[in-house]
Amino acid sequence: MRSVSNRTRVGLLAAFTAFSAVLSTGSATAATQLNGDWAPFARCPVDAPAMLAADGVNTIAACIASGSATGSITLGKSVVSTGHTDLQLGVVQRADGTASLVAPPEGALTADPAEIPGGLLGLMCPSGIPLISGICRQLTDNNLNRVTATIEPAGAPRDFNMSAAFSTGEPILTIPVRIHLKNPFLGDKCYIGTTANPVLLKPRNVTAPTLSLQRFGADGTPNDDEGEMGRYTFAGADQGDATFAVPGASGCGAGLLDWAVNLKTGLPSAAGKNSVTLDATTTYFGSPYDPAGLAPNEGRKLSEFWHSAKR
Repeated sequence: MRSVSNRTRVGLLAAFTAFSAVLSTGSATAATQLNGDWAPFARCPVDAPAMLAADGVNTIAACIASGSATGSITLGKSVVSTGHTDLQLGVVQRADGTASLVAPPEGALTADPAEIPGGLLGLMCPSGIPLISGICRQLTDNNLNRVTATIEPAGAPRDFNMSAAFSTGEPILTIPVRIHLKNPFLGDKCYIGTTANPVLLKPRNVTAPTLSLQRFGADGTPNDDEGEMGRYTFAGADQGDATFAVPGASGCGAGLLDWAVNLKTGLPSAAGKNSVTLDATTTYFGSPYDPAGLAPNEGRKLSEFWHSAKR
């Protein structure tokens, strides 16, 4: 970037740390449709007060989006394949090299639902316990047997490590999550992890991504020479984490089935016995091409550009 300082350039690249869709196995929230090169940033929290307040010199607001089409998560004895996952965040970079993450109102993580292999039969059956064996006898209907897992935010992302975006093996950030198990017999409040005792995912690059730069207009139209926006694309990196512990289930069948879920899945499970893998992630980082040129209103201009790209 000809008109961006070295400090800003490094900050822009570093912000990619918001990295890969960190694994969320839940229903994706309907997102705004954006034009052209703005498209990956459909949930960027451009109207958050911290983003709007960025001046372009002392603070710079930018958008991060990262996704993977496939992956898997191992919790104790259970292995679940994940579908499309999506992580989106705003980032406010400061002149001293530090940065703050800003989550969208609906949370940073969304993804396709994931099914537990074998459903409730796989989680609890067979069993010699009358309560459980009675449930097992009723699981001839696939809808009753089906169990889906939804990974939900259980706190704000933290521990943002900008330099980890350029290396492998170093945690990029910490994402507190809990896993919502859904089935008629389990009820509506069956979780693995809680907001008070969450699963702490610390994703990192397992393989190095490739880097490219796109320049585009305020409304998303590609414009290599004069576009107001710049977008870095980090593609092809496998990402994962194998360091997190997983607490036991709670609230399953009003608490009566917690032990059954824990017994079959091997929970609680200590750190080192669990893992998450995201295949070939693509991460985008977008910010004004010349943040200082928009001072003192860089954050407000970013919001204006984003809204101008709505379809």
